[in-house]
Amino acid sequence: MADAQIILAYGRDAGIVAIGHGERYKAAHQALSAAGFHRGDDWVYHLPNADESASRATVADLVRHATAHGAEVTTSSRRFIGDTAQDIARLLPGQWEARIELYSHPVWQQDLVPWLWDSGELARAVQNEQVPYAATLTDAAGTTLLLVERPSHQLGYLVGVFAPEPFEEGYGDPHAPRSIALPPFADRAARAIADRFLPAYERAVHARRITTVTEALDRIRAEQDAWAAFVASGRYSDVISLDTATRGEAAETFLNRAWAKFLTIVQHAPALLDRCRPAATSWPEDARVLAKLADTLTYADSLYRDASLTRPERDARLWAALDVWLTHSEPFLRQALAAAPLQQPTVPAAAPPRQALPRSHQTPRR
Repeated sequence: MADAQIILAYGRDAGIVAIGHGERYKAAHQALSAAGFHRGDDWVYHLPNADESASRATVADLVRHATAHGAEVTTSSRRFIGDTAQDIARLLPGQWEARIELYSHPVWQQDLVPWLWDSGELARAVQNEQVPYAATLTDAAGTTLLLVERPSHQLGYLVGVFAPEPFEEGYGDPHAPRSIALPPFADRAARAIADRFLPAYERAVHARRITTVTEALDRIRAEQDAWAAFVASGRYSDVISLDTATRGEAAETFLNRAWAKFLTIVQHAPALLDRCRPAATSWPEDARVLAKLADTLTYADSLYRDASLTRPERDARLWAALDVWLTHSEPFLRQALAAAPLQQPTVPAAAPPRQALPRSHQTPRR
């Protein structure tokens, strides 16, 4: 495979489009410019408006320039991925924005790896296959999907998702949802995303939030146990007794460590509480506890911003907030588990018979 390549595809509005990539992608760009292709703001090259005969002549000229620059020209068996992404975005529920992404140099796609939240084929493809371009679809809530052409297939796509912002990187996360393969038909692809992938994504987000909050509570409890054992010992070390000043410093250290972990709960627990419906569970009496936990989060979030509090006042309130969550962690977690989004399996519709591409757009497999 040449280290400078040009992929031609057909765009609904732009006509013939071209994408240069490879380790020497700049040579591919030079060949495209020399042949009369214009580069758009998204770095996708396209031909200016021209009739069919002029377009054929320009493409033939491109082949000559590409050869002179050491680049290889291939044609895609699919339509331009930007058009596909826009069609899918229009058919998904809610408001979605589609954008094209180019990874002209092969190493650029590796920038996706830490952020791609996937346990399926898409993650493997990004790590092991050449993915010169893709499309993202982002909704108003900030969920961003990644759409790529499925490697080793002439038709079809893969779709996965980036880790939600509160989770930072998603690589290797056991809660990551599994990417799915999509048919080459926008309506069916959108249906598969809406019916299968997005519900699975919501379940994965919910499960990871529960794990994150559980781990934070466990660490706070461990810190508290260590603090209690320290105080019960009555000693700072084997030779030094625990005096009032030392005890105060140790309490401050514990609170600072515990509060750093509690901020994780402040960040993730509200979304879990919003989903909880105690009346629909076997523990309707938990409603009062959940309300108290929610009030504590609101109250605790403002503590560090309240400049009117003295340190002893602030510390006392922090102790109280931590105690509420440690005391009522069990009903919270059982309600959060009960509130997990339900899986609603759907039967995918059968794809229509594959039709041959129009002769003017039919191209060999790349």
